[in-house]
Amino acid sequence: MSFPSTRMRRLRRTPALRSLVRETIVHPSHLVRPLFVVPGDTTRREISSLPGQYQLGVSQVVPSVAASVELGISSFLFFAIPEYKDDVGSAAWARNGLVQQAMRAVRAELPHLTLIADLCFCEYTSHGHCGVMVDGCLDNDATLTNLGKQAVSLAEAGADVIAPSGMIDGMVSSIRRDLDDAGFTDTVIMSYAAKYASAFYGPFRDAVESAPQYGDRCSYQMDPGNAREALREVELDLEEGADIVMVKPALPYLDIISQVAQISSVPVAAYNVSGEYAMVKSAAAKGWIDGERTMIETLTSIRRAGADIIITYFADEFCARYRQGLTLAANG
Repeated sequence: MSFPSTRMRRLRRTPALRSLVRETIVHPSHLVRPLFVVPGDTTRREISSLPGQYQLGVSQVVPSVAASVELGISSFLFFAIPEYKDDVGSAAWARNGLVQQAMRAVRAELPHLTLIADLCFCEYTSHGHCGVMVDGCLDNDATLTNLGKQAVSLAEAGADVIAPSGMIDGMVSSIRRDLDDAGFTDTVIMSYAAKYASAFYGPFRDAVESAPQYGDRCSYQMDPGNAREALREVELDLEEGADIVMVKPALPYLDIISQVAQISSVPVAAYNVSGEYAMVKSAAAKGWIDGERTMIETLTSIRRAGADIIITYFADEFCARYRQGLTLAANG
């Protein structure tokens, strides 16, 4: 049937109708808030390139998490800047490391939350790379050994989910074996299965002080031009036992999220990364865009592409607006 019998605008006439037939919904339960833990117990320092985001000392983490819980957030992803760095990032598996301390504190006060621990070494190594470096190159298999140490340490500290992000070959099966051997058979692995060597990570590197001291990460993160490679990476991680697979970044790779969602038998996560957030904040501050509507449209596009889970710096802001009943329909 065509016009005039078919009038597509019939279902768009009112906010209530648009809400009734909306295909894609973003809910607070879909969102994960990142946290940055730093030395200095009482530190609370705004990150200049990530307006509204803070580096937090351990004593500040629980109040910050509790405020997010009041807004409806129940999942948190932990990163840290350690007090010391070395060539192998040994602070990553220290029993009293900053993430370990922070997670124990949160678990004691708010036991019902989902705590996710990022598993990588870039913020822990003196050279800023994601593992053991030998003659300027990343030693894949030596890094697997250290990832296992870090995974077990974080699981002991209360992590429900371990999220390896270094794109190290074989990381999922190796971490699964080490977790199981240590008795953590129920700990979830959320693999950064398709992580691109992206220009959108700049503000994050400010947040965790993890810029490489030499070279770059192109030899272990993915080339932005490759899609079939991403699907192969995901398939390999699924074969190795990943419980959740992730695509990072989100917005430049919505096509990848969509393709991964079509082949994945497990939930798909997407990381709405620091550069994506910072661009919206910067443009909104200059009055060039409506920041609130852009935030909602951005998160909706990621869900529409197929992401079940979205890691985003917008988590608090979105949930605050959600509590006020603000949706895309309410905006026009």
